[in-house]
Amino acid sequence: MQQGEIQLQAFGPDHIEGAVALSRQENWPHRPQDWQMALRLSSGVVALDDQGRVTGTILVTPYGADCAMINMVIVDKNVRGKGLGRRLMEQALALAEDRPLRLVATTDGMPLYEKLGFVPSGTVLQYQGKVAELDAPEGVEAASADDLPTIKAMDREAYGADREALIDALAERGEFAVIRHNHAIEAYAAIRPFGRGEVIGPVIAGNVEDAKALIRFFATSRPGAFLRVDTDSRTGIADWLGEIGLAHVGGGVAMDRPPKSVAEQTRPKVYALANQALG
Repeated sequence: MQQGEIQLQAFGPDHIEGAVALSRQENWPHRPQDWQMALRLSSGVVALDDQGRVTGTILVTPYGADCAMINMVIVDKNVRGKGLGRRLMEQALALAEDRPLRLVATTDGMPLYEKLGFVPSGTVLQYQGKVAELDAPEGVEAASADDLPTIKAMDREAYGADREALIDALAERGEFAVIRHNHAIEAYAAIRPFGRGEVIGPVIAGNVEDAKALIRFFATSRPGAFLRVDTDSRTGIADWLGEIGLAHVGGGVAMDRPPKSVAEQTRPKVYALANQALG
């Protein structure tokens, strides 16, 4: 490489350490284990400077042929304004092939995404902190391995994409809870270690009360734990998350290419994301 040249190459396990350092520059909470999980589910590209330092990252997480999430888009502050973000996005678009695309944009990233054909479809709100003392909900129970096929089918119907690989990864690292009616699963949620503590999500339910009950189930089993929930502003649980002690600390704008239909934008069942990166 010439002096100062930025080289792009496939993201591999050897780049995790540099990626963690880059995400810490942005005050993101991702641990090496969080990057490892994201990379396991994804293909990606890294930007390396002439010293071999990671100066940019991007991942593409495919959910079957249904769609792909573009995530972990970071450009080192020292090399911004030189077109590296666009180069990374062009690589990501190639990796995604012809899948519909989804991402959660920061304010800084939105102008580039809009130029590339992404359209806003919602607002993601991030809540985190320690939950106030709550009563344990009734009707919620820990899921078993035998429940995973039903959970996967329910998730696909609610999210509109095949996230079987994500569900398997969550099962390896965390726990699931379910609500049953007449022995049939009607709602589920997952929790896993992430960042400063644990993240609750996805939460898939048919109504707000079931979604709250699933979140309460995990919160009451972990008194004093640091928890995070990423939700869409339209789900109706954001104010409640604040009431139980979680602080609104940011979020982003959900964007799609091509735009979602009205029906897709108003799906009522996804009350919390796996996290902003994974949808």
